[in-house]
Amino acid sequence: MIIFRVTENINIKTTDGTLVSYYKLKTPSNLQNDTLYITTYEDFQDIRRVFSNVDKKKYQAKVIDEKRVTSLEQFPKELGLEYKNQFELLTNAKKQLITKEHDYSENIDFLATYLNDKTIFLQDQLKEVIKPDIKVAILGNVGFEIGEMLSSLTALRIFYEELKKKFSTVILDIYLNSSDNRNFTRDKQIMQTQSFINKVTALSISVNKICEYDYYIDTSFFTKSFFYKELNYVDAWLYKFGIDFKKIDKSRKYNSLNLNFYKPTSTLKQKFEELRLKGKILLFHPYSASVERSMPKEIATLFLKKLLYHLHDYTIVSALKIDGVNDANYIDLSSYSKSFYDFSYIISNVDNIITTDTATYHISEAFFIPTIVIFTNENPLKRIENFIYTKAVVVQNKSKNLSFFKFSEDALILHKFRGWKELKVKKIIKLLEKI
Repeated sequence: MIIFRVTENINIKTTDGTLVSYYKLKTPSNLQNDTLYITTYEDFQDIRRVFSNVDKKKYQAKVIDEKRVTSLEQFPKELGLEYKNQFELLTNAKKQLITKEHDYSENIDFLATYLNDKTIFLQDQLKEVIKPDIKVAILGNVGFEIGEMLSSLTALRIFYEELKKKFSTVILDIYLNSSDNRNFTRDKQIMQTQSFINKVTALSISVNKICEYDYYIDTSFFTKSFFYKELNYVDAWLYKFGIDFKKIDKSRKYNSLNLNFYKPTSTLKQKFEELRLKGKILLFHPYSASVERSMPKEIATLFLKKLLYHLHDYTIVSALKIDGVNDANYIDLSSYSKSFYDFSYIISNVDNIITTDTATYHISEAFFIPTIVIFTNENPLKRIENFIYTKAVVVQNKSKNLSFFKFSEDALILHKFRGWKELKVKKIIKLLEKI
């Protein structure tokens, strides 16, 4: 958490049109102030970049000593893992990360190692609290990729359920990183699929506003922590929220999505009504945002043709464009998949899924859709260990680098796609039938 003031009035617009306004500090003697602001460390770095791009000299964000503000009687208490005095701690850490040979001071992965990940249990933090109703502010993103967020929301739901055991009313508001978050609209949409979340809005939040809450959780740096890298996403976030993940029954660790408020276009709805009349529907999703996790294009085309050959009783659909396939039993739905809600609706309407390592299986698990995930890493169980309707297939990386130099060049890599070429369609179909 970073507390700061600005030197001049300025507005920052998020991708959904939300306007975040910053005003020059008024009445500096009053720390419970509408013109003192709070955000995550990551969002603060974005704010500084935005200000610098506008006018580096005129627009500046000046950090305020955290202890002065958090010591206010009205200031809420932190829940879960506590990262206190971040700016002071990280400023000192940066000095240690600068050597004669290298400057690692801006590397967030390195900086995260200086933060305290001491285990703190929620029940201990709340044991002396007797009030019936509480308000909690979540500062920052709970994950940054779609799959991460869906899993973190599972942990957040469990956190909410644990609070409800003690309090009659629990209000959870989420303040997302927004200053240079190109996915703000998508992130907001994902959060809004959860009925237990009261409000989703943009950081920053004023000191005066946060004092309306009883508690807060600061998500700064957590996705860079040791625990986040070692545990599956749900357990990692449970740990962050101060919950002993080992004591939470696996049956509670399910993903959930509420699309009741979403209205698909009439053409998309009609398309699925037509497809349903033809029989079962399988979604094939071969590409990921990561090249390393994506099926090579020529192999995706060949794989789809083999699926069509073997699955006569299915219509195969895709929310991505796959070139080189012209078959009556293949339907390209990419023109209908324009948002997170559209994609989730498409997934919810199919019978089976074959996908690479993307958010697809995180969504399909919420709708109980039997899914095969093709992974390119060697430890997929970390991702799907809580999933009942998902099975993993691992494609082994059989490439060999012909260069002794430390750089990557496609022309110098031998057998790059051999692992994908050895993927057997029949075996995947049999595995799908067993789920």
